Amino acid sequence: MGKLLYQGHGSYRIVSDKGTVIYVDPYAGEGYYLPADIVLVSHEHADHNQLILIHQKKDCVVLRPENIFVDGVYGSRTIEDIAIQAVPAYNDKHDRSKCVGYIIEVDGVKVYASGDTSCTDYMKHVLSREKIDYALLPIDGIFNMNPKEASACAEVLGAAHTIPIHMEPGALFDRKKAESFVTKSRLIMEPKEEIEL
Repeated sequence: MGKLLYQGHGSYRIVSDKGTVIYVDPYAGEGYYLPADIVLVSHEHADHNQLILIHQKKDCVVLRPENIFVDGVYGSRTIEDIAIQAVPAYNDKHDRSKCVGYIIEVDGVKVYASGDTSCTDYMKHVLSREKIDYALLPIDGIFNMNPKEASACAEVLGAAHTIPIHMEPGALFDRKKAESFVTKSRLIMEPKEEIEL
């Protein structure tokens, strides 16, 4: 069974049952000691792309908008035992042409790594039919959705579990803000907390 470690802010690590190590938006917290097979960068803001934190295996694959969103096409990759599909991510503070989210399939479990985004038409028309197991949504209300908007977005997505992240610019975690994100699928994770997928 795969595991997800929330590192803080918008950063987390996924390890498959086979041991494939994936880092998403490396920047915050601890837990970077496992060498990476895959690194997913949603966009090139400094709080999402700190590859210096990670020891990459020789054949590590780093996916970022420039190589997964090419000529307006959201690409997909299968690496080891992991299937990855890039999807739209954008809002007033994040250019659609330079940002992506990811659907990551790990051991039959679908994880939606939204990146920095607000609710999109793609969520309504495509992702809501994907039967997502875990969706990680930003709730800072400054660069992304606020908790109320993210709560409405969670209802649109219909994921089995929705984890609030990216709560304050640069901060690891904000319990009060996390608790103001209200949806029946809410799962609050604190930095250093790890769950089985």
